[in-house]
Amino acid sequence: MPTFSVGEIVHHRKFDYRGVIVAVDPVYRGSDEWYEAMARSRPPRDQPWYHVLVDGAAHSTYVAERHLEPDPSGGQIAHPALGEFFDRFLDGRYYASASSGQ
Repeated sequence: MPTFSVGEIVHHRKFDYRGVIVAVDPVYRGSDEWYEAMARSRPPRDQPWYHVLVDGAAHSTYVAERHLEPDPSGGQIAHPALGEFFDRFLDGRYYASASSGQ
């Protein structure tokens, strides 16, 4: 069972960035090629992975649960795609837009 959910703000332990979760995969859903090239620390494929919009950037990341922790700052995220997923921020988390189906 995933630790985090859509709308939660997280901190990446290894690469020290903040982001907001926009989707959760209960297990790794990427390609073998991507895993071999990008997941150098070889996180488990049978654990949850998260799609994260990176704060202060225009890209997103695909991150294994073991690299994430709650972000205690309570601050919002700056990302150009934020409005595609969420329409409000309340009490330290984002809530999905009705039109996004989340």
